Amino acid sequence: MTRVSIRRASLCALLCFLLAGPVPPLLAQGLGGTGTVQGTVTDPSGAVIPGATVVLSNALAQFERQAVTDGQGAFAFTNVPQDTYALIVTLEGFQTVRRTVRVRSAVPIALDVELSLAATSTTVVVHGSEQSLVANVPTARTNLDAATIKALPIQGSNPSGLSELLALAAPGVVADSNGFFHPLGDHAQTEFSIDNQPVPDQQSRVYSNQLPLDAVQSTEVVAGMPPAQYGDKTGLIVNIITKSGLGHQQPQGSVSAQYGSFGTGTGDVTLGFGRDGWGNFGLVNGYRSNRYLDGPEFKALHDTGDSISAFDRVDVRPTPEGGTLHLNLLYGRSAFQIPNTYDEQVAGQQQQQRITTINVAPGWSQTLTSNLLITANAYARHDAVTYQPSPDPFSDTPATIAQHRTLLNSGGTFEVSYFKGVHNIRAGANVAFWQLHEDFSLGLTDPGFNAPCLAASGSPDAGPLPAGGCGAAGLTANDAYLPALAAYDLTRGGSLFHFNDSGLIKEQSAYAQDSISLKQLTLDLGARFDRYDGLSRATAFEPRLGVSYQLPTGGVLRAAWGKTLETPYNENLLLSSATGAGGLANTVFGAVGGTALVPARRRIWTVGASQPIGSWVVVEVNYLSKYTTNAFDFDTLFNTPIAFPIEWAKSEETGIDGKVTLLPHHGFSAYTVFGHAHALFFNPETGGIVFNSPLATRAFLIDHDQKFEQTTSVQYSFPGRLGAWATLTWNYESGLVNGSVPDYATALMLTADQQAAIGLYCGSTFATPTMGITACNSPTFGATRVVIPAAGTENDATNPGRIAPRNLFDLGVGVDNLLLSADERRRVSVRLTIINLMNKEALYNFLSTFSGTHFVAPRSVAVQVAYHF
Repeated sequence: MTRVSIRRASLCALLCFLLAGPVPPLLAQGLGGTGTVQGTVTDPSGAVIPGATVVLSNALAQFERQAVTDGQGAFAFTNVPQDTYALIVTLEGFQTVRRTVRVRSAVPIALDVELSLAATSTTVVVHGSEQSLVANVPTARTNLDAATIKALPIQGSNPSGLSELLALAAPGVVADSNGFFHPLGDHAQTEFSIDNQPVPDQQSRVYSNQLPLDAVQSTEVVAGMPPAQYGDKTGLIVNIITKSGLGHQQPQGSVSAQYGSFGTGTGDVTLGFGRDGWGNFGLVNGYRSNRYLDGPEFKALHDTGDSISAFDRVDVRPTPEGGTLHLNLLYGRSAFQIPNTYDEQVAGQQQQQRITTINVAPGWSQTLTSNLLITANAYARHDAVTYQPSPDPFSDTPATIAQHRTLLNSGGTFEVSYFKGVHNIRAGANVAFWQLHEDFSLGLTDPGFNAPCLAASGSPDAGPLPAGGCGAAGLTANDAYLPALAAYDLTRGGSLFHFNDSGLIKEQSAYAQDSISLKQLTLDLGARFDRYDGLSRATAFEPRLGVSYQLPTGGVLRAAWGKTLETPYNENLLLSSATGAGGLANTVFGAVGGTALVPARRRIWTVGASQPIGSWVVVEVNYLSKYTTNAFDFDTLFNTPIAFPIEWAKSEETGIDGKVTLLPHHGFSAYTVFGHAHALFFNPETGGIVFNSPLATRAFLIDHDQKFEQTTSVQYSFPGRLGAWATLTWNYESGLVNGSVPDYATALMLTADQQAAIGLYCGSTFATPTMGITACNSPTFGATRVVIPAAGTENDATNPGRIAPRNLFDLGVGVDNLLLSADERRRVSVRLTIINLMNKEALYNFLSTFSGTHFVAPRSVAVQVAYHF
C-alpha cells in the first residue's frame, strides 16, 4: 500500500467515524480505561433527595471528587480511574452513609443510597488508613490525580511536563535528559494510552510534542506485568485521562503567565464548558526559553527554543440515556537550537531542529446492558522532524548532518467490557499502521576524524592518503581508518552521503482477559495475540497471568507472570535497518547491519506487597524480573539528538521498586518512590550506524543500570482562606553506568572541554575548557562528576564507570486564593517554583553512545500568576 493510500484510508476512517449515525440508548459511561460511578439518593420512604453532597475519594491517590444530587436525586462521577474508593453521602438531618466502591471496569456502577433520618446532625470524618483503600489487583499501579500533579514543582507549560511528572512520582522511573526517562531498567519501553489511544512512539522533547500537562485529569502508571490490552512497549504503561467539559454547568478555566531564569516565559489558557449532554475542554499554551534543552555544558550555549501546543476535547451525549462520543485534537509545534559545547561554540556551530505534531482521535462508548459496554476508537498521529545543519557545513564537527523524517501512526481499537458477579471481562482488537519516511545526509568536516595516516607525534595527518601509502610520505598508517568513509569525507574531496526511503509497518492484535474476584482473592487470566508486519515479521501468543490476595490487615500480596512482544522503535528505523545495504554502518562505521530489526520477545514475572502501617502510612514494594531476546536500545549520532534504534542479542533485567506514602494529616502529606535496576545486556549489536560492539566482555551493564534512586516529596497545606501551600522534593541518584571513562588514563586523553565537563582533577589542579590535564603525578586524582574505576579494576559486567551520585532539591510554594475571594471559583493564584535549589552541577550522562552528554539544569526560578474562573 502506498503512502498516499494509507493517508487516504486513515482520513476516510476518521471521517466515517465522525459522521456515524445515531447510537442506541445507554447509561452514562467513561472511557474504556476508566469507570463511572452513578446512583440515586432516597429517603426511607423511597422519595428522591435533591441537594445531598456525595464525595468519592481515595487518599492514597489524593483523589477526591464531589457532586450534589440533582432534582431527581441523581449523581454521577465519570472518568474515574480504576481503583478502590470511599463514597460518602451527607445531608443535614440525615445520617451520613459511607460505602466502599471498587471500580474494576468501564461498565458503569449504579448505586442506590438510602439516607436514614437522624435526631441530630452527624458528621463523619474519614481519615488515615480508612481512606487508604489499597487496590486488590495483581499488577502494581500508581494513580496520580490532578491535585497531585498541581502540587509538584514542575514549571508551567513545560514541553516535557508529562515526563517530569513520571520521574517525580512513579516508582522505579529514572530521569534522563530532555524529558527522557528509563522505566524499570529499560531504555525507553514506555507506552502511553491517552483516552484509549495507544501512543507507543517516543515522547521526549527531541522526538515529539507531548500532551500538555494541564490537559491531564488523571494518570494511572502500570509497572511490571501489564494487562492483556497493552502491547508494543510494556516497560511502563501510562494510562492518561484528559480533562472534559461534560457536565459543567458554568464555564471553568484559567489564564496564567510565568517568567523566570534563562528568559523563560510561558502563557497558558484553559477553558471547560458544557452541559449534561455535551462538553468541551480546550487549552492553548506557549513556552520560550534560552535553555530549552539539556546541553553538554552546565552553561547554556546556543540553546534557545520555543513551543506552542493546542488541545481540545469534545464530548457529546445527546440524551441522558444516550451514547458518548468524544473527539481529541492536538497540535504541537516546537523549534529549538541544538546546544553547543565550548569547542562547538568557538567553531560557530548553529544546528537547529523543528518538530510538528498533529493528532486526531475520535472515540465512542455505549452500554448495551447494565453489564455490557463497548468502546471504539480511531486515531491518526503525525510527527514531522526536521534537523538543520549550520549554514557553513564546516562549522559542524565532526560532521555536517541534515534530516527530515515523518511518522504517521493511524489505526483503531474495539473493546467489549462485561462486568457481572465475580467476573470482569475485557476483550478487544487493535489495528495499527506506521507510515515512515526518512531523508538523511551526512558528510565529515573534521580531517582528524578519519585520517588515513598519523604523524610521528601520533596526531592525525590532515592530508589525503598518499599515492604510495602512509610510509612513502614518512607517516604511519592509522589502524582506526575506515576506507569506505572516505567517500563522504568533505575535507578530502568526498561528497555527502544521502539516504531517502519510505516504509510501512502494520500490526494487528487481539486480546481477552478476565479478572475474577473471589472474596479476598483476585485472579487475572488473560492472553494476547500480536502480528507484526514491517521491515521484519513476527507473531506471538502472549499469556498474561496474575493473582493477588487481600490480607486481614488491609494489605495486598500479588504476583504476575507473562510474555510480551516488544516492537522496534520507529524513529529512524529505516536507515538503522538498512546499514550495510545502501546505508553507512556495515561498510563505513562497522556496525552489523543489512537485516531489519526484529521484534523482541520478553518474559516477565513480578511479586509485590502493599501494606498500611498504622493510620497514616502505606508501604508498597515490588520485585521485577525481565528476560528479553533481541533487547532494544538507542544509538546516538555524535553530539546530536538524532538516534537510531539498535538491538542486542538479549538482556537480563531485575529490579526492586516501591513507594511509601504518608496520607494527608493536619495539612501534611508526603511520599517516597524508589527503585533499583540491574540491566545486563549481551553482544552482539545489530542496527544503528555507529559501532558499539564487540565490547571487552560479551555481557555488560548498560547505561540505564543504576544501583539506587529515590524521590521524596513533602507537602504542607496551610489552614485558612489564602490556600497557601509548599512542596519540597529531594531526588537522589546513585549514578547510571558511564562506559566512556573506564580509567584515569583514558580521561587524560579527552579534550580539555570534555575533561572540564567531568570535573577532572590532578591534586589541586582542575581541568578547564581551555586548559586540560595531560599527565598526573599526584597521588590525589579523579573526577567530581563521574566515578572512574581504579586502574585495572574496570569490568563492563561488574564494575563499570558511572555518573557520580547526586542530590537535587526542588521547591514549590504558592497561594491559591491571593485576594481572599469569597467565590473560590473566581480567584487569583501565585506560585514560585525553584528547580535545582542548591544549583548542583551534575551530569545525566557523558559521551554515551546511547544518549550523548547532558548536564542537569542549573538553578532556575520562575513565578507564575494565574486567574481562575
